[in-house]
Amino acid sequence: MSFWLTLIAYEAVWFAAVIGAGHGQWWPGVLGALAFAAWRLMASKHPRVEARLAVVALLLGFILENLWVRSGLVNYATPWPWATAPAWLMSLWLAFALTIVPLFGYLHARPALAAVFGAFGGPLAYLGAARGWHAVLLPAPMWPSLLALAAGWAIALPLLTGLARRWLQTDAVRSTP
Repeated sequence: MSFWLTLIAYEAVWFAAVIGAGHGQWWPGVLGALAFAAWRLMASKHPRVEARLAVVALLLGFILENLWVRSGLVNYATPWPWATAPAWLMSLWLAFALTIVPLFGYLHARPALAAVFGAFGGPLAYLGAARGWHAVLLPAPMWPSLLALAAGWAIALPLLTGLARRWLQTDAVRSTP
């Protein structure tokens, strides 16, 4: 049940953030992500692991988003408070990090598969946000932007799943009597 509830709640945050940004509002995604984070950390069997993943994802997301925007590969609607990494988008990095333990356990020990999933899934999410709600702006031709997003997510997802695996193992050792 936790798997499906987490998946549905994450998707609700994604839609709130993207639709809100497409309509010039940054706050729906931020509020949704904060509520999701509070719930995930209270419901988690490994709240320290998930909190650490959230911090890493926020730092990684801030770096990648700045790189993509400064390179002219991506722009965002509703760029508050930073044009390079708006609050609504950083809320998605936060929420996504909190899905790594409950939804992506099958990728924790499979970095190559995580890279493939990241390379395809990341750009598809941005493309959906761009085409469906105009929250993301990808300049024409789009292929350089999609390629950069694929490369970034091919690094981000294996990094996050690998850290989850490592920290979950450490957490298990700590909790063993």
